[in-house]
Amino acid sequence: MSSISALKEVHKKGNFGDFSEKKEDELIKISEVKDLLIIQIVQYKNSNLAENISIDGLKLDNTPLNVNCNNETRIFWNGPKNWLLTSTKKELIKNISEIFIESDFAVTDLSHSRVVIQLEGPNVKEVLKKGCPYNFNILEKNNSINSTYNGIALTIDMLDNNPETVRLFALRSFGESLYHSVTDACLEFGYKSI
Repeated sequence: MSSISALKEVHKKGNFGDFSEKKEDELIKISEVKDLLIIQIVQYKNSNLAENISIDGLKLDNTPLNVNCNNETRIFWNGPKNWLLTSTKKELIKNISEIFIESDFAVTDLSHSRVVIQLEGPNVKEVLKKGCPYNFNILEKNNSINSTYNGIALTIDMLDNNPETVRLFALRSFGESLYHSVTDACLEFGYKSI
């Protein structure tokens, strides 16, 4: 079964906004991340399991804002004993179901229910400041937050500081609205949709 892009009708390639007379690396790059495994893992309150549980060599860390990652997989703290795992390795779903047993964890595959928009380049934090009440001056590489962007609930995952690179995760049904809101905020700086 193949998935249908949440942004199929709105994500058009090209340069938009104030892009003239700017170099390629001065533009914000916007893309939709597809075919990503997205799993929510929640440990039940009455579970007495050890804290040293890991998947794909990464531990489930209970440190707020923290993201543990390798080249293919990222596990971000989503709340107390609550994590969001994203990976390009689709086969991890088998390992997850073996490691996280039903009596101790709720494991939910969110892969087809989320839209993932990636922003990269200068002024990404400035774009986020236009619609989100978070203090982005303190957001660093491998941090994630849950917040809203112009009223749309989302998770923001900071992939890198230089260039500023983030992934925005939102409910699929809000994908087009979030995309329009973010691209509208990018017009001032100029952006390239890839």
